[in-house]
Amino acid sequence: MRTIGFAKGHGTKNDFVLVPALDGTPELGPDEVVFLADRRGGVGGDGVIRVVPVEHAPEEVRAGAGDAQWFMDYRNQDGSVGEMCGNGTRVFAKYLLEHELAGGDAFDIATRDGVKRMTVVENGFQVDLGVWRLAREQEAAGRGSDSVVQAVGMPDPLPALSIDMGNPHNVVALPPEFDLSTLDLTHPPRVDPVPEHGSNVEFVRAVGPGHIAMRVHERGVGETQSCGTGAAAAVVATWWWAGRPAGQLDWRVDVPGGRLGVRLDGEHVLLSGPAEIVATGTVDLPE
Repeated sequence: MRTIGFAKGHGTKNDFVLVPALDGTPELGPDEVVFLADRRGGVGGDGVIRVVPVEHAPEEVRAGAGDAQWFMDYRNQDGSVGEMCGNGTRVFAKYLLEHELAGGDAFDIATRDGVKRMTVVENGFQVDLGVWRLAREQEAAGRGSDSVVQAVGMPDPLPALSIDMGNPHNVVALPPEFDLSTLDLTHPPRVDPVPEHGSNVEFVRAVGPGHIAMRVHERGVGETQSCGTGAAAAVVATWWWAGRPAGQLDWRVDVPGGRLGVRLDGEHVLLSGPAEIVATGTVDLPE
């Protein structure tokens, strides 16, 4: 049996177990990640993040890490490897500052989706998520989506816009009068065609100019109270459907766990919101 240290944090109630691996250890296998993320038998979280010095990161991460000193090794609740997590970057940054592993108002962190710039802002942290992309050539050419999504609580399947935020998203627009609470996301939404590596699915309705509300079903997790890259994808999709208005670049996104800010800055998307570390301790990993 191994005893490891951990911290528990969240960003708009998208919660994570953070495991310091300051000398590159401990390594965590999929079963150990599942245990840590288990809300009844473990610590509980939507994902698990190892805090790893860049010199102990995988070679492909080290090669593109630039000046970043720390690698956010993110795993989904089911033990699978995730490229990146928008809310997770803010919680990771909060941990680094609280433990004096980083300093100043801006610093870089390394992820499997490249380096992310973190900036301290009034309501927490802002992260430059990088360049957004429409995931399919026919969408970029303006021919619409080739994905269709059906979820329990939707009367009919609806088309989705596939957005690549370093991880995959399918965004569905619902009418402004649609009650998002009627969706049953305990059942995974059906995406047709089935994405090769799975997909996060966002259900979005307009609240007002520059203001949307959403719920999200995350791959490898289920419904979460918030999703940072999902909020970014939802804003990009809504802005795209609206004809890409030049004057609407700052957005508010209401999620079940709170509110996030999204800014469209050229081809980049900036995400802002709070981050909290709520507990620290030790836990025995099962044999």
